[in-house]
Amino acid sequence: MSVPAIEPGGFVPLVAPTVPTPATPGPAATGATGTTGASAAEFGDLVTDSLDRLEALQDRSDRLAVNAATGDLDDIHDYTIAATEASVATQMTVAVRNKAIEAFNEIMRMPIG
Repeated sequence: MSVPAIEPGGFVPLVAPTVPTPATPGPAATGATGTTGASAAEFGDLVTDSLDRLEALQDRSDRLAVNAATGDLDDIHDYTIAATEASVATQMTVAVRNKAIEAFNEIMRMPIG
């Protein structure tokens, strides 16, 4: 009896992107925060893409849960894996959000001047 291969469930681990640094940034290249506009746009795209992937994981988990409840799912482990992936991704997203809020609050407590 052969063992079926495990197929990936659509989970793509997030790898931090590498942002190229300009060789000699001029004063016009940096904003008030000291970051380039391109970096801010890339970060925003990264956040949006990550949230879209999280939503896709949750949608897949929900779809497999309905299939399991109606008896249309062949292997229950597909649902279990999808639900676990969605849960871990959600926990990671919440942890990153909490750290971002914590960092923002710390910056707001810094004295000006």
